[in-house]
Amino acid sequence: MPPQARIVLDTNVLVAALRSRRGASFRLLSLLGEDRFVVSVSVALVLEYEDALLRTVAEGPLTEDEVADVLDYLCAVAWKQEVFFLWRPFLRDPKDDLVLEVAVAAGCNRIVTFNRRDFRGCEQFGIQAVTPREFLLEIGALL
Repeated sequence: MPPQARIVLDTNVLVAALRSRRGASFRLLSLLGEDRFVVSVSVALVLEYEDALLRTVAEGPLTEDEVADVLDYLCAVAWKQEVFFLWRPFLRDPKDDLVLEVAVAAGCNRIVTFNRRDFRGCEQFGIQAVTPREFLLEIGALL
């Protein structure tokens, strides 16, 4: 995969990364801001991330302020994509449609997710759903 590959993170990858420092999700998150890839976001997707992460504050290791810091950093290093055309409903879950819409609008070729089957059909847009581990292997970043 070429340098500066553009991807979109499914919410479940971000949640997993902040729950544990041991997995591929955390490794992927720790590479944000380097020249290996760019994460693309939209306002609606960041709000979805925030909602999901704040729901996990009671069970997880982060406080609300730390969640805000993570999201601020993500927004600082991410490609901010406006979405002018909605593909809804395309996928079964409207929250997954948010991810797909950013990927299409930003010209991404990967959606990084743990639920690849939730993104069946995204191939029609030239986008492949891959796991964090698979993406890390593609960019040569797996330890």
